[in-house]
Amino acid sequence: MVSTLTNIAKIPELRARILFTLGLLAIYRLGVFVTTPGVDRSVMTEVIAQRAGFLGLFNLFTGGALEQLSIFALGIMPYISAAIILQLLAVVVPTLERLKKEGEQGRKKITQYTRYGTVLLALIQGTGIAFYLENLNDEFPGLVTVGGLSFRLITIIALTTGTVFLMWLGEQITERGIGNGISLIIFAGIIAGFPAGAISTMEQVQRGEINPLASLILLVLILATVAFIVFVERAQRRIPVQYAKRTVGRKVYSGQASYLPLKVNTSGVIPPIFASSILIFPSTMAGYFQDAEWASTLQIALNPLDWRYNVLYVILIIFFCFFYTAVTFNPVDVADNMKRAGSFVPGIRPGKKTAEYIDYVLTRITTGGALYVAAVCVLPVIMMEWFPISFLYGGTGLLIVVSVGLDTVQQIEGHLISRHYEGLTGQRMSRIRDNLTPSA
Repeated sequence: MVSTLTNIAKIPELRARILFTLGLLAIYRLGVFVTTPGVDRSVMTEVIAQRAGFLGLFNLFTGGALEQLSIFALGIMPYISAAIILQLLAVVVPTLERLKKEGEQGRKKITQYTRYGTVLLALIQGTGIAFYLENLNDEFPGLVTVGGLSFRLITIIALTTGTVFLMWLGEQITERGIGNGISLIIFAGIIAGFPAGAISTMEQVQRGEINPLASLILLVLILATVAFIVFVERAQRRIPVQYAKRTVGRKVYSGQASYLPLKVNTSGVIPPIFASSILIFPSTMAGYFQDAEWASTLQIALNPLDWRYNVLYVILIIFFCFFYTAVTFNPVDVADNMKRAGSFVPGIRPGKKTAEYIDYVLTRITTGGALYVAAVCVLPVIMMEWFPISFLYGGTGLLIVVSVGLDTVQQIEGHLISRHYEGLTGQRMSRIRDNLTPSA
């Protein structure tokens, strides 16, 4: 660990990238505490405390920005939703499908469409929040200090601008920093709540609300969950691939053996995020009809601590694991590319049979991956049944933190390996030049 940090400090480019990333994340965390004009954030904190169900989950993804009613209250979720929608549309819209296959130019166009979609979704969600806050003002007096049309316009503009700024920060981190910028923003928001949660748990132990032995078991369960997530996220099913013999001039090169790696969790953290967004929407809509009996029943049923919510949550996670994997990984295209490259799976005929075999293997490992994601995401409910804790350890937040952390560490290791390889190559070329230089 110490040697790795030392090597990072010795590489100017990598050091600059890491410092740049940390600087932009610090700007994001400072912006979380910039409150939207016309709102009393102390009253909003009370709202989140009383409606910790769907609002608490959304507050987790925004890093506490919703609790502060910050200009970043929408977080980066509109961008993620727009990206997912475009990926789904690429399956049914031929124009988008062609853009995906056009390389760098197509990717730039899709990114531009994603930005437009982000602005549109942020405007819609900002409008909904503005009206929702005005409706809450009757139940929580003082929440909105200045109402009317001016408040709605200012709120919509502030929230939309905040989301666009976060999108820009994420893109700058991806381009000039280290890691995936959008994922790191979500990572920073979630990790910011960990110290407060740990302190709250320690205070509960000191007050005797949690047995010391139970707290020790809790710590062991957290560490075991992290280790399990790391194990599964790095797990692969390697399909052996054999390359045919090649003849170059008069020489015959024997075929090389390789493998096709298939991740157990191909879909990553997209399924739980998308499933959470879908389940949050009905609860949000029911908030507009607080006097109706069906609305209160729906809100109770869709509380994250209710068993009905968790059953639907698991079903949606499993569905989106399969759906997103099918969208992002096409066995037919992989089989065609292998056939053109002169490679094949031993014992499987190239073409259609290879595609069917890859699809069969992918379906089996996706089943295990979907069950793993669902189990990790419902873990907080099980732990809250065992331990009277107010902070949700595990679940979607922990899955995102570990996954993004692993990805960032791999990118840092890639920079270190690349630099080390360049250094070895430079030393080798230097020795070759010394050997070719005639002595005096």
